[in-house]
Amino acid sequence: MGFPKVERLLINYKTLDEFKKFKGCGAQELSMLEELQANIIENDSESPFYGIYYGGSLIARMSLYMKRNGGEPFEITGTYLELYKLEVLPNFQKQGYGQMLVNYAKQLKFPIKTIARIHSAGFWDKLNFNPVSVTNGDFYVWHPETNLNAVTNEESA
Repeated sequence: MGFPKVERLLINYKTLDEFKKFKGCGAQELSMLEELQANIIENDSESPFYGIYYGGSLIARMSLYMKRNGGEPFEITGTYLELYKLEVLPNFQKQGYGQMLVNYAKQLKFPIKTIARIHSAGFWDKLNFNPVSVTNGDFYVWHPETNLNAVTNEESA
């Protein structure tokens, strides 16, 4: 078995079955099952879902969307990424898999916006994301131009 790596997940019934393992492991807002079911086309390679397989099973996943012109309050102009629903199965947490997913997104060299879930602020701080508070919620932003050394070749997936 090789070292786990981040890969784009196919939108198919196998991925749907893998997503069912995550149901009930985390907060309801992290559920991707309905999102996947709504877009299921056998082996669609244009999936917004990325994950890490270990021993043939999906152990970590995230959604990554390309957006344009974030505007106020985080003042992103041009293309940026929205990273959603980062989740690692309980038996694989605290082993670097969440960081691998984030580093995969960072190596694309676009600013990244994410919503920090309860008890995750330390994780985003460690990965050089900056907190932004607005009236309708809090989120974190990472800018590649201010974090040129945040991802090295050894860290990226």
